[in-house]
Amino acid sequence: MIDASRTASLRPARIALGWVWILLICQVTAAADERAPLDPITVTATRSEVPSSRYAGNIARIDESTIRRVAPKHPSELFYRAPGTWIPRGSGQEHLTAIRSPVLTGAGACGGFLFMENGVPVRPAGFCNVNALFEINYEQAGAVEVVRGPGSALYGSNALHGSINVLGPTLAEPENSVSLEAGSWDYYRLAIDQGRWHDDGGFRLRGHAAHDGGYRDNSNYEQAKVNLDWSGTGDAGDVGFGLAATRLRQDTAGFIFGEDAYQDGTKRRSNPQSGAFRDADSARFTGFFETPIDGATALELRPYARYSWMEFEQHFLPGQPVEENRQVSAGLQTSVRSDADDGRVWIVGLDAEFMDAYLEEIQAESIEDGSDFLRETRPAGRHYDYDVDSWQTAAYVHHERPLTEWLRGQAGLRYEYLRYDYDNRMLAGNTREDGTECGFGGCLFNRPADRDDSFDRLAPKLGLLYSISPHAEVYATAVRGFRFPQATELYRLQRQQDVADLDPEVLDSLEFGWRARGAAFFGTLAAFYMEKDNVIFRDAEGINVSDGETRHVGIEVALDWQVSARWSLAWDATWARHTYRFDRAVGGGEIIESGDDVDTAPRRISNARLRWDYAVDGSVELEWLSLGSYYLDAANSAKYGGHDLIALRVEKRWSRIMTSALRITNLLNEDYAERADFAFGDYRYQPGRERAVFVEFRYGGS
Repeated sequence: MIDASRTASLRPARIALGWVWILLICQVTAAADERAPLDPITVTATRSEVPSSRYAGNIARIDESTIRRVAPKHPSELFYRAPGTWIPRGSGQEHLTAIRSPVLTGAGACGGFLFMENGVPVRPAGFCNVNALFEINYEQAGAVEVVRGPGSALYGSNALHGSINVLGPTLAEPENSVSLEAGSWDYYRLAIDQGRWHDDGGFRLRGHAAHDGGYRDNSNYEQAKVNLDWSGTGDAGDVGFGLAATRLRQDTAGFIFGEDAYQDGTKRRSNPQSGAFRDADSARFTGFFETPIDGATALELRPYARYSWMEFEQHFLPGQPVEENRQVSAGLQTSVRSDADDGRVWIVGLDAEFMDAYLEEIQAESIEDGSDFLRETRPAGRHYDYDVDSWQTAAYVHHERPLTEWLRGQAGLRYEYLRYDYDNRMLAGNTREDGTECGFGGCLFNRPADRDDSFDRLAPKLGLLYSISPHAEVYATAVRGFRFPQATELYRLQRQQDVADLDPEVLDSLEFGWRARGAAFFGTLAAFYMEKDNVIFRDAEGINVSDGETRHVGIEVALDWQVSARWSLAWDATWARHTYRFDRAVGGGEIIESGDDVDTAPRRISNARLRWDYAVDGSVELEWLSLGSYYLDAANSAKYGGHDLIALRVEKRWSRIMTSALRITNLLNEDYAERADFAFGDYRYQPGRERAVFVEFRYGGS
């Protein structure tokens, strides 16, 4: 964190930059002309390819060239380029997510966002992974699309606060390259990109393996990801498949403790939870088949199968129990799209999915240090051991039609049903594994008896799109999103809660936006207002409840300006406030009061990039990330002051097949926290890394 005087010195620069962009907004519509570039293609918005000029809603697209330039070692390095998005780094590849939301943690956190690969969710609706991006090869993606706000009308549960769709690169333009990157703290990464393409089809193989020695003590990791995609064209239509697999072996570093501990050079490199780990594997198969029904209508089928396994030490809990979980799932997405000559569009579809999963938690040893309460209520042995099957079905319809020459209407509706079949493989209740009672009223964990639970919801969407000119439009949307309770919230209970009587979370959103394109300019502005009901959290008695309410209001800006042939400037920024709308005592002795900020919710996030193409084959990019202050607890009694970080990237192409790059993160070597927290009466931090230097050499290229 920088000191107050330095923060104040940066304010004039921030204000000046903001006014520059406001003036550009006033000029851009008039400046747009017939040389305006074509719209980027989006696929996550309506589950099919449409130009953004015909979509009533927001979308941020991070293209392949940007991903390659950033060469992210962690999602936190990439997703600041989508307004309203913050994915703070944990230890190694761990991360949390915020999209038009605070960083969600604890009960109710997992499942608030939908993570997809080529339009297919990477996890079942009821068995999410809060660290979902380490199961996706975003590092070698063709594009990443972020939709902020609810998308449940087409994608269903978990598309509550937002969705991320990682798209594979086009098969028709294989890179045929090999690259090697090395950098600070014994970081190494080897990547390949190979493929072949003919008139009627081809394949592309992408993969990389990385080793990181760890900035902190005992925090190294090894990671590998691979994707194989094939597609072809036959008499019946287009067909293809994708295979994806990931592997992570990580030694995990936990929080450091004490107010401003991240500014202490010794503490921030230490690891109080030495010995913690996270191992994870995943594999996915996705098929694709599209065939025309008539000249204007096409049928699309996407069958898929998924597997994931993870084992990790819960270093953030007393006793450090180890959790192991696994899921096997399969499903089918179907849709029929009809495009009429008069501009009307119909998309109807059915989705179905089945999951078989288990979860087991074991504490290897009794707690030696700590209070009598902790030692007695968190005994060694198995805490949870259960299987859960789920069935999910959904039907949806999406319709668009011109209302006037310049006004277009859109409407969507989805009905979704989810059923769990839970099988407890231990004694029910809050006893030890052998059935003996814990003191102080029972063990802190509680295992429900076998049971079935089911949920269903309707999710509507309405939108209007008005074309100001061929190069600018405004839109308005009203959307409802929902999130079904996750299996862990229903069956991994604590203390005296035998049954979790939870309702699906529901979020209602109103959004107004503007977009414009010029010969050298692209800009968007969005304002949103969202109310979320049935918020799931853990109350003061340690019980999972779903009677919270929050409000989310903000403005987002994304601007990209080609200043001249060699200079370009881009800016993504968010000003938002996320507040509680209820009063309640919660876990840890905190009191929530209506109107207070939700914890870990910066009101301001901005990312500015200045790029200089100093030659046809060389470029320099300077990036400025500015994160505002935020409260660390629900009571708003502790605060983190925010930080500003600078990154530098230089790229040089020496020949048609040889390229090198230099990347420096945290150029000014600031002391900062990737994530700050206040719990159990103490400040806790995941410290940010010091200045780091990386060099890459790539051989080959299209």
